[in-house]
Amino acid sequence: MLKFIKHNMGTIDGVSIYPIISLTIFFTVFVAFFIWAMTYKKETIKELSELPFKD
Repeated sequence: MLKFIKHNMGTIDGVSIYPIISLTIFFTVFVAFFIWAMTYKKETIKELSELPFKD
């Protein structure tokens, strides 16, 4: 089944740009999430981690 998909994708002009675009989007989102996580306030993280134990 994969060879049918591979054959169809190979006949499309410019299809080689899609892996580059998807990698760029993934890397950008990953870096943005990492920066967001590193700049999050420690007090807020502590408060959120104690939520399951509050009544």
